[in-house]
Amino acid sequence: MSLSSTLTTASLMLTECAISERLRRADDIELHPTLFNTPLIYHAQGREKLAAIYQQYREIATRAALPILLCAPTWRVDRNRLAEAGFDASLLADAVGFMRELQQKWQAPDSEIFIGGLLGPKNDCYRPEQALGTDAACAFHQWQIARLAKAGVDCIVAQTIPAVSEGLGMARALSHAGIPAIISFVIDRQARVLDGTPLFEAITAIDNDLATPPLGYMVNCVYPTFICAERQPPALFKRLIGIQANSSSLDHSQLDGAEVLHRDDLQHWGENMLRLNFEFGMKILGGCCGTDDSYLQYLVDHRVPSPGLSE
Repeated sequence: MSLSSTLTTASLMLTECAISERLRRADDIELHPTLFNTPLIYHAQGREKLAAIYQQYREIATRAALPILLCAPTWRVDRNRLAEAGFDASLLADAVGFMRELQQKWQAPDSEIFIGGLLGPKNDCYRPEQALGTDAACAFHQWQIARLAKAGVDCIVAQTIPAVSEGLGMARALSHAGIPAIISFVIDRQARVLDGTPLFEAITAIDNDLATPPLGYMVNCVYPTFICAERQPPALFKRLIGIQANSSSLDHSQLDGAEVLHRDDLQHWGENMLRLNFEFGMKILGGCCGTDDSYLQYLVDHRVPSPGLSE
């Protein structure tokens, strides 16, 4: 099935927890200063480490008979950064190819894998004042979008977006490319995009601008309580389809660049995540900073079973 069809029929879809953040803390791995974990695909040890983390997440979905969205390591691998680092566009295709190899190896009839391509903001994801304007964002991001689409991803996830202006520009470029897309914002603990726009207003503004709006919206790099779900209009949850949540409820300013791993109680994290699924219908659940496979496992172990699913 397509990702869109699966989201319609599945009660829960998993996505990955932290990857590059886990690798950053590994003693035997060195991330690229601007391209992060992407160049690891060209080194045997790097490929092995990447595959091992993805496999942890994939095996949890397999055992639970749930679909999973795994994204190629292409966040902020844009034309400028590639050129500055001495790489060309083939790195994007090779990153998607790496994920396709894993997909073929791990495919299971009752636990489908979808491969996404990641986009990131041009500048700092926690500084909305650095975000691109809408027209500039559309022009800037269309280059990477075209190459990810050509490489054969099932969808593109524009992630850690701090301002509506850049999110709208990305959404326009994604709409022109004709590929399923998800826009994922960073929000504060009052459920506002970091530029100050309430989340529901941000989503509505993008939907109203486009003849073909994104498949849906997510938030990431936030704690699950930041959504303030009980205070949101019900219409929000017709479009807010997922979250990749930090393990810590600290603010971004407290977490950015932290050397110490901050984690709240796993049960508190998991109960709040599953409430978003049980009560508000958010279908894609995964982790961000500070999380690992134990977080996905908690979601699987404590989810409401689907009708007819034996536990």
